[in-house]
Parts: sequence; structure tokens; C-alpha cells
Amino acid sequence: MTGGAAKGPVIAVVGPSGVGKDSLMSALAVSGPGLQIMRRVITRAPEAGGEDYQPVTGAEFSALSESGVFALHWQAHGLHYGIPRDIEKLRQGAGGVLVNLSRGVLLEAQEVFGGLIVLSVTARPDVLARRLASRGREGADEVRRRLARAAMPLPEGLRNVCEIDNSGALSAAVNTALTALQAERG
Repeated sequence: MTGGAAKGPVIAVVGPSGVGKDSLMSALAVSGPGLQIMRRVITRAPEAGGEDYQPVTGAEFSALSESGVFALHWQAHGLHYGIPRDIEKLRQGAGGVLVNLSRGVLLEAQEVFGGLIVLSVTARPDVLARRLASRGREGADEVRRRLARAAMPLPEGLRNVCEIDNSGALSAAVNTALTALQAERG
């Protein structure tokens, strides 16, 4: 590469609902050298809460998609998600860009972004159930469905996967993730 700063990797943070992906990403951005967070564009109402995201309507999402704004987009849980091409600006000179991705788009993300590192975040089933119940966004049936999907494996063919157990203290998961990222970027 000639001129300019080196491009940091895209760090996909994946895992089941309630595992603490957003908390881990926020803590990593504070603790990790040069780590940035990429906000997703989501067809979710602004008052739904949760992660820091750009809420849009379905029509707005379609228009953004058709105009080529997204480097990557997908559909899950009845919503549309997009990662703007601005992620490439964040990568310039960064230690890495953290982005919450769906397991279903990881192989595509690996092709689109090249230097993809996957942090696969897990937690014990009892911890997931407690976290999902406490956030109050899903009813009992939806909690059961999300817990059933929690054990789904990652797609085969991913090159750089680091497992992070977030069942206990967030600081322990952050330390494990930082150690894994240091080894991956080595």
C-alpha cells in the first residue's frame, strides 16, 4: 500500500441475542488501541432501544440500498440491516472497526471486507435467558425461539474466528477479546 495509513480489519461481533455484543463492543472501543464502532442502519423504530443505530423506514432503507450506500446488507428477525460504505473511512488508520453482524452474512462480509476477524460471543443458556427476560423487548415465545437459535454454528469457511465467553464479568470477556485480537493482528 502506498501513502496514507494502513487499513484496520473489520471485526465482526456475532452471537445470540442477549449475549452482550453491544456491551462488549462499547468496552472494547474504550479499552482497545484504535478500535472504532460502525453504527448499523436498521429498519427498527427509534424508541425500540438497544444498540446505537440509525433508524430508518423500509422505504428509506430500500432507497439507500438502491443508491449503493451499503457495503453489506441483510434481513433478519423481520428487519433490514445495513453497513454503510463509510466503514472504509473508519478503517483508515484504525486498529480495527467493530461491527455487529449476523452469522448469516459472515462469508459475504469476509469477501467484501477482506481482513475480517470474527469474535463469536457466547454465554451459558441460563445467562442468555436471564438477559433476554430482563431487557423486556421479547415475549416468552420469542425468548424461547432466540434461545433455541443460540446454539447455531457459524458457517464453515471462516478464516479468523475467536471464541469469547461472556457469561461472567464483562471485563473478563474484554480481556479475552483484546488478547485474541492482538494475536490475530499479530
